[in-house]
Amino acid sequence: MIPTVPTSPGTGRKRPTIRDVAREAGVSYATVSRVLNGREWVSPEAVRSVREAITRTGYTANPHARSLATGRSGSIAFLLTEPQHLLFEDPNFAVLLRGVAQALSARELTLILMIAATPEERGRAVTYLSGGHVDGVLLVSPHSGDPLLSQLVKAEVPIVACGKVLGHETTISSVAADEWAGARSAVEHLIAAGCRRIAHIAGPQDTSGGVDRLRGYADALAAHGIALDEAAVAHGTWSHESGAEAMRDLLRRVPDLDGVFAASDAMAAGTLPVLREAGRDVPGDVRVVGFDDSGLAATLHPPLSTVRNPLDRISEEMVRLLGELIAGRTPLSITVPTSLVLRGSSPPP
Repeated sequence: MIPTVPTSPGTGRKRPTIRDVAREAGVSYATVSRVLNGREWVSPEAVRSVREAITRTGYTANPHARSLATGRSGSIAFLLTEPQHLLFEDPNFAVLLRGVAQALSARELTLILMIAATPEERGRAVTYLSGGHVDGVLLVSPHSGDPLLSQLVKAEVPIVACGKVLGHETTISSVAADEWAGARSAVEHLIAAGCRRIAHIAGPQDTSGGVDRLRGYADALAAHGIALDEAAVAHGTWSHESGAEAMRDLLRRVPDLDGVFAASDAMAAGTLPVLREAGRDVPGDVRVVGFDDSGLAATLHPPLSTVRNPLDRISEEMVRLLGELIAGRTPLSITVPTSLVLRGSSPPP
């Protein structure tokens, strides 16, 4: 049998090989292979020489051959466990997706976007992810009690979650903002500004963000000798609509409230038109603080004071940590600090 010579598609010319790249770069075949597969123990000079040689020769890797050689697909799944529409409506998911895409692109890895909100979608996701089609999973918005989490752990696919995974803290690595400290700083700001009847619109309590932001609110009140009033706590689903509905409930239950800490910017945005309709001036009568510092916050009227959730840093750390897991290192969790951003809805006292 006469061996075929690989050609560049549509040209008939011989396709450049790794050996051509090695010859052009003046390094060994093994060095080129290590650079292409992202392995360690390659000097920066050698990496630069190989990349320049790739450009000059027009070499492109055969992904199927690389997968066979390394046992890796070169693909990473971005798995969102929320309904599809939230990917576009919640600015946080878009920011996180963009950051992850950039970090993966810098590592020459392919991003696969997956939505797993329904039981059917979850089943398909587990089947696909268990089949070796991806090297790892970036898990976004996990909910405690979701059987998907145990199924992913059982599949032994490397996972890094955005936010702590309640019930799986020791088995699923995570990168999270310091949500407790961020929430506490927001409420302490409201107290320093003179607010004493501070309501909270909490996020879902099957998420670490919902739990930790509520805990930060309660601890800030306690630290200043203010009793927690259960009537002053309403629950939302992170959405604008749920924030508006929660604000209506709070005005009925706590008519003398003078401060609101909402666990997301979207829910905080929902409070503003409800307060206007009720004749409450913001910030004159009621101060409002959100959480996330999404692109939405600065566009509201008045501009929203909020806690900055550093999603750009979180996305970078998620990709970096996943790379370490894929390389066989021990799972761990990382906490990233938050900061308070004051704007017109609750200016400095």
